[in-house]
Amino acid sequence: MKTKHFEIGDWVEAIDQDFKGVVVEVRFPDSVQIATPDGFELPFHFDELIKVSNSITKTDMALSMMSSNPKDADAIKQRPKLSRKRPKTTPPMEVDLHAEKLTQKHKSLSNYEILELQLTTAKRRLEFAFAKRIPRIVFIHGVGQGVLRAELEFLLNKYEDVRYSDADYAKYGMGALEVNILQKGFTLL
Repeated sequence: MKTKHFEIGDWVEAIDQDFKGVVVEVRFPDSVQIATPDGFELPFHFDELIKVSNSITKTDMALSMMSSNPKDADAIKQRPKLSRKRPKTTPPMEVDLHAEKLTQKHKSLSNYEILELQLTTAKRRLEFAFAKRIPRIVFIHGVGQGVLRAELEFLLNKYEDVRYSDADYAKYGMGALEVNILQKGFTLL
């Protein structure tokens, strides 16, 4: 009896079972691994398979396999793909300056003490970002009379390598400042 010869990419069907697929690996001396359109990979002996002899070409079969299982299709036919990946941007460090987030005894503090706590926290987090080279910080100050925001802007204006603007309105509303730190170091004016 003549031995059968299979190549990677051949479209085959099982003789005694209801399986068909494409050869993804030839294991010598006499077995192959096929990938079914359902995405399964199954081993078969050469004698259990026949090549499909219809008008389906290897390329057509590979394209039909790509729609069902891209991993197996890549093993059959390598196609160059253009990737349109966005540049990776690290999410900003978020610092919530609401008094209830900073201390549990905020109700017993005066407005001045709360403001001092908020500014001290902001300054420490800003210096931490400089030390760890974190490029973006969002200070969540909330919407109020604008005293904390004005003090934050005064603090940030002391740094030469810091730029700030309103944070993303959709995410933070009107109560946040986004700070961008230029990474050449920092200088206090």
